[in-house]
Amino acid sequence: MRLALTIGILALIIVLGVGLYVTDFTAYLGNNPSTCNNCHVMDAVYEGWYHAGHKPWTTCNDCHTPHAFIPKYLVKAESGYHHVTAFVFGEIPDAIRAKESSRQIVQENCIRCHEETVANIIDSEMAFDRYCYDCHCTSAHGERGLSILPYQHTEENQ
Repeated sequence: MRLALTIGILALIIVLGVGLYVTDFTAYLGNNPSTCNNCHVMDAVYEGWYHAGHKPWTTCNDCHTPHAFIPKYLVKAESGYHHVTAFVFGEIPDAIRAKESSRQIVQENCIRCHEETVANIIDSEMAFDRYCYDCHCTSAHGERGLSILPYQHTEENQ
């Protein structure tokens, strides 16, 4: 019984190790935006960011994850779990839409980076009841729905 359990655990460790190596798992722990573009769903978003005004100052994680160490990796782990299960089960959406928790993180990061500008709005009589990107939706990723990729999906390519 112990031999079978030991062999099973060893086999599981080997399979996990090979899987982590083959998928270049450690790349997902970093901040390189090209890693976020590994899934075709992100092509237009990545291209939009690459050609938009925020590229010189931000990477994906600057806007889409908390900046504190533990919360950042908790968000990355949750996102990674959703991405892997979508890929494994073939439930990849045509477009990824932010959940409410993601919207809150982006909002907090907008305010963190643009604190001086936003302070005027927060301190004013004007209602502060919308997300920054409700009005500034093209700032980080360019125009929505446009892709400058030569291999953009079209009806004839599907």
